[in-house]
Amino acid sequence: MEKLFQLKENKTTVRREIVAGITTFVSMAYIFFLNPQILGQTGIPTQAVFLAAILVAVFGTLFMGLFANVPFALAPGIGMQAYFTYTIVFGFGFTWQQALAIVFLVGLVDIVITLTHGRRAIVQGIPSELKAAIGGGIGLFVTYIGLKNAGFINFIVDPGNIITLNGKPFTGEVHGALNSILANGSVTPELTKFNSSSTVLALIGFIILIVLVMRRVPGAFLISLIVTTLIGIPMGVTNTHIGAGTSVGHAFGELGHVFGQSLGAQGIGSLFNNWHNASLALVTIFAMGLSGLFDAIGTLIGIGNQTGIFSKQDQKAFDSSNGFNSKMDRALIVDTFTTALAGIVGTSNTTTFIESASGVAAGARTGLANIVTAIGFALMILFAPFVGVVPTAATSPLLILVGIMMMGEFKKISWESLEVAIPAFFTSVFMAFSYSISYGIAAGFIFFIIVKFALGKFKEVSPVLLIVSAFFLINFVVLALIH
Repeated sequence: MEKLFQLKENKTTVRREIVAGITTFVSMAYIFFLNPQILGQTGIPTQAVFLAAILVAVFGTLFMGLFANVPFALAPGIGMQAYFTYTIVFGFGFTWQQALAIVFLVGLVDIVITLTHGRRAIVQGIPSELKAAIGGGIGLFVTYIGLKNAGFINFIVDPGNIITLNGKPFTGEVHGALNSILANGSVTPELTKFNSSSTVLALIGFIILIVLVMRRVPGAFLISLIVTTLIGIPMGVTNTHIGAGTSVGHAFGELGHVFGQSLGAQGIGSLFNNWHNASLALVTIFAMGLSGLFDAIGTLIGIGNQTGIFSKQDQKAFDSSNGFNSKMDRALIVDTFTTALAGIVGTSNTTTFIESASGVAAGARTGLANIVTAIGFALMILFAPFVGVVPTAATSPLLILVGIMMMGEFKKISWESLEVAIPAFFTSVFMAFSYSISYGIAAGFIFFIIVKFALGKFKEVSPVLLIVSAFFLINFVVLALIH
């Protein structure tokens, strides 16, 4: 044990690592119920998504503990779950099989970038305040989704401004079932009247969550999820029916139909069969990879440096791209390989979870804590039959609060300077209002270049930004010509 994890060197004990590992598990367990809620909307069997998230989390967390010897757990990230469902599938029109293929390719690209130290050029080529705007913008995006899913926001549509109905030009008449409406800027959001049991339950759940978090109750997210689900039973919101086809065995059967779909004809085989798909896929791969890279590095540095998990030598080795001897380098390798695996198994991009901070605060300093956390994740498989029980009203508050916490990145932005504020604004706001992280990044990069050009500071624009922005513009031109 000592030889494997260097407990004495890291000034920790077996008992402390076990307690800390349990703490991280309790803090993160909620994600496995949230994952099928979001990704299941795309058509992926919910139990398959539930198992896929667990298996990938177990692999990534064990890999992180044994290879990098750091107490950072991995699981499908909330921002990327939202990106997968609401942007890639609902927004861009990809199938869930194609979306999984994109996740796999993101992992491959990130692996290449990490192994070749290309990440250093990317990290240094993008201004820190744009990185903060990306992080905060994803938080705004997630919060907006949470508010909508909770039913806190309704939308008023003027019939005179409807563009398409069920994907066809609107003629003023409605025939058959109403599936989709596309309208222009006349759509007006409004606060709900709170006359729905589901919406009221979501509000109750959000209040419970706030109280628990503010009181610093361990496992606040999981407790809130369970309590809200239980309150929903007498309110008639929680589905208490557990069908015969919801056993653990059935869940693995569903996983068998999802596993490897990203590599098949319906996945990567159809991803680049036309210019429209190819253009969107490439933009998405870049945007997802970029977001994941910043998220992982931000979490690792933010937690690791403050606690001494990463030494000054680790940071120096990372900054200089000097081999893969640093813990941070090895941690990033784990992060990228796990994302590639996620695309194969059947879930969205994984990330190094900020909730790992709870375990670190409890004393975790080595990969031993990760072993304990991974065991906890594995035991979650037993809860597969209960996936359909948790209502959206119980998971939506989690999205809202996680998004709020992610918006803390905005404090790193000098909003008083228009030179900084304009590209930061378009980065963050476009993510939420266009329902696309990709387009948010594109808008931020393009306006950054415009601002620098206007100020005569074009030399401050890195080649990375120029190349990426040019690619985004080509993508927009292709979309305009196709449509």
